[in-house]
Amino acid sequence: MQLDINGLTPAQFLAEYWQKKPLVIRQGFSHFQDLVSPEALAGLAMDELVESRRVYQQEGQWQAEFGPFESYDHLGEKDWTLIVQALNNWIPDAEALIQCFDFIPRWRLDDVMVSFATPGGGVGPHIDLYDVFICQGSGRRRWRVGNIGPHKQFVAHPALLHTESFEPIIDTELLPGDILYLPPGFPHEGITLEQSLSFSVGYRTASAKEMVGALADHLSEQDLGVQQISDPDRALSNRSGCVDNTDLARLRSQLTNMLSDELVSEFTGRYLTQSKCALDLPDEPLDITQTEVLAWLDEQPLIRLGGLRCLYFDVNVAEGAVYINGDKYQLAVELAAVIPLLCNVNQLDKMALAPWLTSPAFLIQLTEWVNLGYWYFDDFDADDEAPID
Repeated sequence: MQLDINGLTPAQFLAEYWQKKPLVIRQGFSHFQDLVSPEALAGLAMDELVESRRVYQQEGQWQAEFGPFESYDHLGEKDWTLIVQALNNWIPDAEALIQCFDFIPRWRLDDVMVSFATPGGGVGPHIDLYDVFICQGSGRRRWRVGNIGPHKQFVAHPALLHTESFEPIIDTELLPGDILYLPPGFPHEGITLEQSLSFSVGYRTASAKEMVGALADHLSEQDLGVQQISDPDRALSNRSGCVDNTDLARLRSQLTNMLSDELVSEFTGRYLTQSKCALDLPDEPLDITQTEVLAWLDEQPLIRLGGLRCLYFDVNVAEGAVYINGDKYQLAVELAAVIPLLCNVNQLDKMALAPWLTSPAFLIQLTEWVNLGYWYFDDFDADDEAPID
């Protein structure tokens, strides 16, 4: 799958459009194929582990329902939408779509959302707080986009925050393969003209409020940040009720000095690799041996689980630190060079891993990840014997 951003390089797109203004990308994907069929999508939305919702209007009022769903027959043939979050957690083909946008680092990735809509279907005019590439699959959808500004928002339904009517700066139809890029804050509305599918690759960050709250929990759980202010050089004060500028600087330093690169990478590494949606993991760890891992690597590559978040930091990767699915793994320093490979490459074959497969420590760790379901062999059957050379 190849991405063409109207002839722009990724660097030009980032400089001119990213978080600045919307862009209609005509035929960003040539011969785009749907990642999932409507029938398969409906089946996914029947699974309680999959986050899904339906949006429609009933007697002029907006309605939203959350899955899992057992039937769709009563909804009719128009004016409703089915949305499934984190398609990349369940459909391996979604990885190829994400890779097209890997000029944006994965820590910014939210998920791939898919929307199936019947004619007239939509979710109403609204404003998102994240960047999104809306990739049109089969069918056609009309999009209206307004300019950023102080738009009044209101609750159309407890699960739907809508915005007041707006004057469009973009009013266009998306055809299969077209893409609409939207930065945060621009009001928009999509209305389906014929039965259609669209695939949205979203990028977001947490607010400072969310991060500070999660950091406080991390400090408490790890018993960090317990140092108190020390002031042996305190000057005489004749204003007992005043926090003077020197003391304010001490208080600020107490907070800022705590936020070392070590603490920030430790906390954010765990925080950013937590998946907001369920992953397609085994109920219990598998029972695959190191011998089987090596034997299967002779036959096929290891594939990283869709939706699995794994990251590293320039500040401590040389020390062997890698963060996967909310946990920190500390590898030996001599294994540090494998970490970028694990985090940057979706499929790992034996040739790529060869420099580290002679390390017992790495093979133990890799086997643990395979048994957790973080990496898997596409054709592996736990009941089969390992292939024999």
